Amino acid sequence: MKIAVFCGSSAGLDPVYTSAAKALGQYFAEQQIALVYGGGKVGLMGVIADAVMDAGGQVYGVIPVSLQSKELAHPGLTELFVVADMHERKAKMAELADAFVAMPGGAGTLEEIFEAWTWAQLGYHTKPCAFYNVNGFYDPLLQMVTNMTEAGFLKPVHANMLIRADQPELLLQAVEQYQPPQHKWA
Repeated sequence: MKIAVFCGSSAGLDPVYTSAAKALGQYFAEQQIALVYGGGKVGLMGVIADAVMDAGGQVYGVIPVSLQSKELAHPGLTELFVVADMHERKAKMAELADAFVAMPGGAGTLEEIFEAWTWAQLGYHTKPCAFYNVNGFYDPLLQMVTNMTEAGFLKPVHANMLIRADQPELLLQAVEQYQPPQHKWA
């Protein structure tokens, strides 16, 4: 199995995020889960990639040429795919991955997980989408998902597609047990 992880190109201010990235990366390697990610060597991206590789796992990075040329690409990956732009990056990650997970991050992280979730809602894929809710980082956002549902802008079946977990074991268990909705507009 290959899991795409979207996360910050920054490590954040609280060391709990770095610790969580290391723990998740190590757990993936122990469970023989390959990491698919944005290909960077900085921030949580670099931390989780290093953790997977340090534990003997496989890491597949996908980076736009513009970021590679700024020397942000991780040099020691199992395989690094260099693509033209961010659109190709997301498409390649979606092609490679069996599931999508958002760790703490910024606007790019949200854009990536929301696009994967939207594609799932529209029936473009049946892969699980998850929030790795380290230290309650995503609590306000997940409340917004509830608000969207209660206001009638999001169907409950689509809100329920999102996996929420704060421990590596629970995250992987939920990903493995995920069942997509029967019909995309159910």
